Amino acid sequence: MPKAIVLLSGGLDSYTAAAIAREQGFAIYALTVKYGQRHAHEILAARRVAEALGVKAHRELAVDLGSVGGSALVGDGEVPKGGPDPNIIPVTYVPARNTVMLSLALAWAEVIGAFDIFIGVNALDYSGYPDCRPEYIAAFERMAVLATKAGVEGGRFHVRAPLISMSKAEIIGQGVRLGLDYSITHSCYDPGPHGVPCGRCDSCVLRAKGFQEAGMKDPLVTAVTS
Repeated sequence: MPKAIVLLSGGLDSYTAAAIAREQGFAIYALTVKYGQRHAHEILAARRVAEALGVKAHRELAVDLGSVGGSALVGDGEVPKGGPDPNIIPVTYVPARNTVMLSLALAWAEVIGAFDIFIGVNALDYSGYPDCRPEYIAAFERMAVLATKAGVEGGRFHVRAPLISMSKAEIIGQGVRLGLDYSITHSCYDPGPHGVPCGRCDSCVLRAKGFQEAGMKDPLVTAVTS
């Protein structure tokens, strides 16, 4: 069984990407990065998701991007509400976040002899982050070969983004097909006490839109309000 590193945030997208990796026959080594995010409830969700998936290993690495700043997600300013604006990159963009996370995943992949890294980025129903685009993923994959001993010796790393061209509704449809329990996930950027979703940040709006377009009720909202 080939090994794959899966970046696991505890959100709907990374859960689905991990389940797709499992369906494709990979042994999952899950990596969660604690980067100082204000929505730290997603770390607890990542643990639930890892357990539900039966991963081979789950590691949590701490990288304090809050000390760098530059994003509302690490405490620089307020999280905007009302949904994404397609004409701007929002203040919830975390500078170089996916580059940092993929680099950590690449390091672990090289250590355990894995050549596949899964990431749940999406470039359709998303907030316009530059490090979620297909050209970025392709560029990092090329860099991975140049930057590693395994790559120089002939290994070929693959950065797999199975959700990148899907709508949120299509992602949810994949998850339903795979039997995923989305009530254990966390998506909100600005949760209230005990992780209650705000319902108005970009992530909450996109999630609600996805379930509505999929013709389903969000089981997380049902669980929170029941």
